[in-house]
Amino acid sequence: MTTAAIIVAAGRGTRAGGELPKQWQLLAGQPVVARALAAFRAAPGVHQTLLVIHPDDRARAEALPDVAEGAVELVEGGASRDASVRNALEALAGRGIGRVLIHDGARPLVDQSLIARMIGALDASPGAAPAVPVSDALWRGEGGRVVGTQDRTGLFRAQTPQAFRFEAILAAHRTHPGGAADDVEVARAAGLEVAIVEGCEDNLKVTYPGDFARAERLLAARPAP
Repeated sequence: MTTAAIIVAAGRGTRAGGELPKQWQLLAGQPVVARALAAFRAAPGVHQTLLVIHPDDRARAEALPDVAEGAVELVEGGASRDASVRNALEALAGRGIGRVLIHDGARPLVDQSLIARMIGALDASPGAAPAVPVSDALWRGEGGRVVGTQDRTGLFRAQTPQAFRFEAILAAHRTHPGGAADDVEVARAAGLEVAIVEGCEDNLKVTYPGDFARAERLLAARPAP
C-alpha cells in the first residue's frame, strides 16, 4: 500500500522570534523543515512526500535539495492549518495513496522508529497519533496565581506525524467546517477512531526561541549516522 507524507510548513511561527518563520530558521546549519523532510525521505515505508508552504516562502522551498531534485512536491497552504492540510490531501487525490502521515514542519527530530510505528498502527485503526502521557502536576492559574489543580489521569501531549487511511481523512477534511487544532480533531469530528501510539520525548515542536538550543543539544547527542 502506497504511503505519502505531508509536511505542513505554511505557518508564520512568530512566537519563535527571528526574522524568518521558525521552520526556515537554521538548526545546526540546516533549516528546521529540511531536517523534518529528511526524516521522511529516509523512511522506507514512505513513497511520496509533499511540503506545504506559504506563498512567500516558495523561493526558500525551491532551494531545498530534495525539492530542487524533484523528490519533494510543493503545495501552497491555506489560511489555516486544516486548510493547508486539505490542499495537500486534494493534491494527492486520485494517485492511489492508501495511507498518509501528516507532520508539523517545526518538528525536526522525528525518528525512523516513530514513523514506522505510525505506519504500522494503520493496520488496525483508520487513524493513529503519537502522544506522550502527561507526567507533571497540572495547575489552573488566574492572575499569575495558582487557583486549582487538574487531574492528569488519561491526559497526553499530542505529537505528529498523525497517520490516517487516506480516503477516510480526505473525506473528513472535505466535510469539516474548519478551525481544527490538528488532524485528530478533524478525524474525530467525522467519527473516525484514532489510536494512541507511543510518542517520543525528543520529538519536540520548535515553538519558542529556547527550543532551538534544546533541539541542537538533542541533535548533538544522537549517534552519527
